[in-house]
Amino acid sequence: MRVLYVEDAMFLAEAVKHNLEKQGITVDLASDGEDGLEKATKDIYDCVVLDIMLPKLSGTDILKRMREKKIQTPVIMLSALSEVETKISHLDYGADDYLAKPFKTAELVARIKALIRRPKNIDISSVTYSDLALDKTNATLNGEQLTAKEAEIITELIKSPETLISKEHLLARVWGGESLGEDNYVESYMSRIRKLLKKIHSKARIVTVRGLGYKLTSK
Repeated sequence: MRVLYVEDAMFLAEAVKHNLEKQGITVDLASDGEDGLEKATKDIYDCVVLDIMLPKLSGTDILKRMREKKIQTPVIMLSALSEVETKISHLDYGADDYLAKPFKTAELVARIKALIRRPKNIDISSVTYSDLALDKTNATLNGEQLTAKEAEIITELIKSPETLISKEHLLARVWGGESLGEDNYVESYMSRIRKLLKKIHSKARIVTVRGLGYKLTSK
């Protein structure tokens, strides 16, 4: 397992690197945005952890350029900016997770492991429902590129159409059951997926049953 950690506060970076390597995770460090972008676009990492506020080039710009280059490596954004709007905007840019500073290294490790191990649980290359076709190998829905979490959420919905799926189930399956405080993320992702369904003019839609969960239906 190899992780790129882009952080300009080197005392923090070295401490996190030490703790991650104790968990058997190989860590490469970058202290500014330009170095981080050069390393991230090599596409050799299992996960990239990006601080938003970086010298030379922001973590946001690194994320955007990775996705523009079709690099789908899972990305966790780090920032002291904890506003919901900031989180949602980076999810829209293609981030897979968001962790507010200060954070516990144990939680970062849990999130990294959850992101990295998810593809190993996917043993079917494609799933379909109604007019939807999800290619899990390339993480596309009807040809539209998805983030790793979007692909996992849509997989769960398509595997059980017309069935109510609880938010807790999605948290356990998509976030690995190891990350706390992600409830608002689920609705953010659902909003993005709904926009995608409209974009591709699908007959399918996601119904929210307040307090209970979500259901994919074409009725």
